[in-house]
Amino acid sequence: MEILFLTGMSGAGKSAAVRYLEDCGYFCMDNVPPYVLPDLVKSFYRGRNGEGFSAPKLAFVVDIRSQEYLDGFDEALAMIDEEVGCPYKVIFLEASDSSLISRYQQTRRKHPLASKTGSLTSAIAEEREMLRDIREIATVVIDTSQMTDTELCKNIGKIIEHDDDQSILVIVESFGFKYGLPVDCDYIFDARFLPNPFYIPELRNLTGKDKEVKEYLEGFEETGAFIKKTAELLEYTIPYFMKEGKGSVHIGLGCTGGRHRSVYCTEVLTQKLREYGIKCIISHRDVDKEPHRYTKKADEF
Repeated sequence: MEILFLTGMSGAGKSAAVRYLEDCGYFCMDNVPPYVLPDLVKSFYRGRNGEGFSAPKLAFVVDIRSQEYLDGFDEALAMIDEEVGCPYKVIFLEASDSSLISRYQQTRRKHPLASKTGSLTSAIAEEREMLRDIREIATVVIDTSQMTDTELCKNIGKIIEHDDDQSILVIVESFGFKYGLPVDCDYIFDARFLPNPFYIPELRNLTGKDKEVKEYLEGFEETGAFIKKTAELLEYTIPYFMKEGKGSVHIGLGCTGGRHRSVYCTEVLTQKLREYGIKCIISHRDVDKEPHRYTKKADEF
């Protein structure tokens, strides 16, 4: 079981860090009062068979929003050490005063202590003092003053020993243009230039998953060239999406009805990407639309 405690200065990047941890499979709980941490950790650590909840990766965000309860953080860790005995890491994010002030001015958000201190500068100073003891017991301190969110996530990835190449979600989806474009695609590829199996009577009731449609489309040179060039483009660009910290890439392949050409291309393109070492999720949005037009259910490859 992996447990992280994420803490630090307001505006130092905890929100970006939480998003990254969630992408890495962590169950994250934000703004947790320290006094409840021992019971939470024990409950998750026991697992479902022990009347608790099973979660292999946990991350708790503890910061100044807990205010008067924050003083109990070191005691909470001591109880976890004594009663649970599971290892954990404390990640502390900080930044310079000038960086924090600039970020608050850009986002126009209110500092949690601003109403108490009367000014942003005073609020930052008081927060540093309140977090001083927690900073001293942190496993690692990250100064985000000169970091982008992507750079911060890379640093956290090293701490949790996460393989960034596995963090991006690649979705390959077939669709029919007649039913509209998928609104969340990063790429749209149009397969309507390929010969349409719909106009071959013996192929009409099949789908792009059927052997007969596969053999028909592969009989045209442009089919193989299209798949090859598309796969090469994605093999080149996806690693750069990973490098920039993008969480997912959604690829849409369309034909007229989303039943023959786009389904075939989606299946084969996904196989090519997997050969390149890219993990993909496959989806066929419209393959079962208008069932009255078709009588035979498609078989898998």
